[in-house]
Amino acid sequence: MNLSVELSMYPLQDGYKDKIKAFLAELDSSANGLEIRTSNMSTRIFGEFSEVTECLNAAMLHSMQQYGKIVFVCKYLQGDARELSGYE
Repeated sequence: MNLSVELSMYPLQDGYKDKIKAFLAELDSSANGLEIRTSNMSTRIFGEFSEVTECLNAAMLHSMQQYGKIVFVCKYLQGDARELSGYE
């Protein structure tokens, strides 16, 4: 089953930009064929359900262990949101 996830990260410390960049790098390093689209306000990930969730879990765990308290806001949609008109 395909999954589309849109997420935003809010580190609860100073220097948040570096923490977000490090999270995105970690996400990219474990993407394994997933499509990741990053914008100024959020990141969208598209792919097979288990691959997307494993990638997200690993990247979020790494960031929380590295930097402490972080808020992640995630929206999960079953299917491929790239096929929806006006989603961009």
